[in-house]
Amino acid sequence: MTSLADEAWFKDPRLQRVFALLNADGGEGRVVGGAVRNSLMGLPVSDIDIATTLTPDAVTERAKASGSKAIPTGIEHGTVTLVIEGKPFEVTTLRTDVETDGRRARIAFSTDWQADAERRDLTINALYMTSKGEVVDLVGGLADIEKRNIRFIGDAATRIAEDYLRILRFFRFFAHYGSGRPDADGLRACSAARSKLTTLSSERIWSELRKLLAADDPGRALLWMRQVSVLSEVLPETEKWGIDAIPALVATEKALGWKSDPLLRLASIVPPDAERLEKMAVRLRFSNAEAAYFRAWAAAPPVDDEMSAAAFDRLLYRNRVDGIVTRLKLALAVARGKAEGDMKEMSRSARLGKLLDRALTWKRPQFPIGGSDVVSTGIPAGPRVGETLAKLENQWIDENFAADRAMLLARLNELSK
Repeated sequence: MTSLADEAWFKDPRLQRVFALLNADGGEGRVVGGAVRNSLMGLPVSDIDIATTLTPDAVTERAKASGSKAIPTGIEHGTVTLVIEGKPFEVTTLRTDVETDGRRARIAFSTDWQADAERRDLTINALYMTSKGEVVDLVGGLADIEKRNIRFIGDAATRIAEDYLRILRFFRFFAHYGSGRPDADGLRACSAARSKLTTLSSERIWSELRKLLAADDPGRALLWMRQVSVLSEVLPETEKWGIDAIPALVATEKALGWKSDPLLRLASIVPPDAERLEKMAVRLRFSNAEAAYFRAWAAAPPVDDEMSAAAFDRLLYRNRVDGIVTRLKLALAVARGKAEGDMKEMSRSARLGKLLDRALTWKRPQFPIGGSDVVSTGIPAGPRVGETLAKLENQWIDENFAADRAMLLARLNELSK
C-alpha cells in the first residue's frame, strides 16, 4: 500500500481535525485530487480538498458542533469549505452524475467511492488518501503517475461528452504533468469533439488556456493541440502565425530568471495586429488589465536594437513602457534562439538585453510646466493651450528632457507674444 503518512502537510493538526470531524459516527473523509497527485510526483502541495460520504448538511452540523466555521461555497455541488484555524479545506460529498450535457452536470449525492472516482476526468486526479495516509487507487492512477501518463478515466469520448472543457484540461494537465506522447485515445477523442468547445463559456475556455500557458513548458501541449486542430478552435489567431516562438521564449525565461507569464507566451503565438487582438480579447472575455496588455503591445513600435540610449528614452516617453517591454522580451527570445553559433544574433541579444534592462528601470521624466503656466501668459483657455504645451513638450523630448522649468517658461513667454 502506497502511503503519504510522512508528508508534512498530512501531519498538519488542522487536517487531522478535519479527519476527526468527518470520520466520526460512520462518516468518512479522504483527501482527493491535487494534494495526493502532487505529493506522489514530488511537487508542492497548496490546496487540500476532501471527499466525504457525509452530506453537506451533515458536514455543516458537525462543524458547528465542534466550533469550526463552515461556508457553503458550492452547496448545490455538494461543497462546503471548512475553515480550521484560518486554513480552508474544501469538503465535497461523493457524487454520481444523473444527467450531463457537455457543459454542466446534474448530480446526486452518494456514498460509493468507486462511482465518485469514475465520474472524475483523469486518472491522476482521482486518487484518494485516507486518514491513515494510505493512497486508494480505484482507476489506475498510480501507474499513470509513475509514467507521467495523462489519461481519461474509462472511455475518453464518454468523459469528454460529460463536459467538453475536459478537452482543454487534458492538454493543460499534459503541459504540467505529462511526459512523452499524450495518450492516443485521449488525443483522438479531443480531436473528434473539438467543435463542441464553442458551446462553452469564454471565461471557462480562457481560464484553462491561461493555466496551460502558465506551465513550466507548455510547448509540447501546444504542439499536440495544433496537431489535432484543438488550438485553432480556441485560438484561431495562431493558425497562420504558429507556435514556433515558444521553445526559445521558455529557454530565455529560464536562463534570465523571468517568471513564467501566460500573457507573454500568448503574445508570442499570436500576431501583433490591434484589430485581431481586440476581437480576441472580447471573445475570450479578458479582464481590463489583460486587454490593456495586448493593446499596449500592438501599439508599441518595433525597437531598433542599435538605437542610442537617448533615442530609446524618447521612445519610452512617447509610448507605453509595458508594450515596449513586451516587444523587447519577444525580440530578445527570438534572438537568443538564433544566437548559438551566430555572432550577429549574439550581439543583437546583448543589445536587446541592455535596452530591456533600461526599460525595466526607466523613470518617466516629469514635464516641468502645465496648462496653468500657459494661461498665466495671457493665452486664453481652449485648444491653443494644449497646442502650445504639446509644442513645448515635443521640443523638450527632442532635446532629451534637458530644459528645466525656467528655460521652458522663457520659451513659453516667447510663444505667447
